[in-house]
Amino acid sequence: MTRVVLSIGSNLGDRLARLQSVLDGLGPAVRAVSGVYETDPWGGLEQGRFLNAALIAEDPDYDGQGWLRRAHELEDAADRVRGERWGPRTLDVDLVTCHQTSPAGDTLVVSRDDGLTLPHPLAHLRAFVLIPWLEVEPDAELPVAGQSRPVSTLVTELDPADRVAVRLTGLTLRATGGTDR
Repeated sequence: MTRVVLSIGSNLGDRLARLQSVLDGLGPAVRAVSGVYETDPWGGLEQGRFLNAALIAEDPDYDGQGWLRRAHELEDAADRVRGERWGPRTLDVDLVTCHQTSPAGDTLVVSRDDGLTLPHPLAHLRAFVLIPWLEVEPDAELPVAGQSRPVSTLVTELDPADRVAVRLTGLTLRATGGTDR
């Protein structure tokens, strides 16, 4: 069994429907989903605001590469065009962390090859990833420079302007197999 934390975002078209398409596409694999946040774009390019959320999913058939393929399939179904780095997009599905789960406990999946970098190398710098993730997993930890750090601590270390740029909306996403938010 693998457990993954996904960060999802959209700033083109029907943004909420694009996020919902991820939950619909993952179906009963979704275990928890955050509220929907509106966020300012990250990366310095002028563009519209994003809707973002975080979700936790589990599936016995996926490893890290399997989750990456599934994320790309969901993006392709939303007509994602990979153009400008950090540019506008119909849908972005990022793997933040992946764990192999067993009765003996969880093991963090670490990958630096085949187009997959886990844990996500920039997650600790992104309020739009950390704040929604913290909502669904208050005790979450993320390795940074080889040391496991509480996500709650990482959030407090972000620039206050980055934190306030992540605003909870009244919008909701519906999971078919996990927790509704």
